[in-house]
Amino acid sequence: MEVGGNEFTEITLRPLDLSDIDAFMVWATDDKVARFCTWDAYTSKEDALDFIKNKVIPHPWFRAICLNGQPIGAISVTRNIGNDDCRGELGYALGYKYWGKGIATEAVKLVANTIFSEWPHLERLQARVLVENVGSQRVLEKVGFQREGVLRKYMTLKEKIRDLMMFSLLSTDPQS
Repeated sequence: MEVGGNEFTEITLRPLDLSDIDAFMVWATDDKVARFCTWDAYTSKEDALDFIKNKVIPHPWFRAICLNGQPIGAISVTRNIGNDDCRGELGYALGYKYWGKGIATEAVKLVANTIFSEWPHLERLQARVLVENVGSQRVLEKVGFQREGVLRKYMTLKEKIRDLMMFSLLSTDPQS
């Protein structure tokens, strides 16, 4: 994949671990990145280490988005529990300086091309995106997710009631 013109780069996904803390802090402390996320930008390395140790490592499907082996973001699929275990929720964050270069699209494509075989119970991969996060909406559409509609006044995020756009990809949809 080419990123930024003529520079050859490789986008891969791998587990994120405690040794990745410095790379994690680059994007996790950036208000521009956290603006569209459910979490606030991290302000302490200790809190970030606690998050990686207690949330990321035990998570069933959380990966670092790596550029030439270096983590520059993260992507996860969270499985619904109980009667709704046929669907999973996709979430991702990418360092600001990598926005608009096709990297998030490539990472989402990697997930879409593997998650249904890794989790055979999964029938639906969905993503909820803030209405104003047009860049993330484009990422999902490029990978083949269907825009299902606006979830009006769906959740409180950063002390405001927000509208979200729902996207889905089904296991039976054509894979890119």
